[in-house]
Amino acid sequence: MQLQINIEPPTGRQQRVALSGRVDTHTYQDLDQRLAPLLGNAAVDNLVLDLEGVDYISSAGVRSVFRARKALAARGGKVLVLNPQPQIKKVFDIVKAVPVTDVFRSTAELDAYLDKMQKKVLAGDDDE
Repeated sequence: MQLQINIEPPTGRQQRVALSGRVDTHTYQDLDQRLAPLLGNAAVDNLVLDLEGVDYISSAGVRSVFRARKALAARGGKVLVLNPQPQIKKVFDIVKAVPVTDVFRSTAELDAYLDKMQKKVLAGDDDE
């Protein structure tokens, strides 16, 4: 199965990318190429990877997510993982590629987290 990559229009400083299919040795390079401009865009603080449609991820796919995290972390940004299937979440748990605090079961849970973070910044407490 091929990897489908849907890059949604940015919302403020957040960029959402929905993936479906397999992220493996045959598809990770396409993901890396499509993410590169987003990761190089200083206007993007948070990259939300919606993995609801991903049914398999290999070590190559995990490396792609890790590279994205590293690129954004260098400027204080984050990669947030949304809707991972149980088997994908298990892979992340095993390899510790994505901190548990950056994985969200639903859009509502992600939105609540982002709302909380924005309120902290407005209150002058942005040490997250």
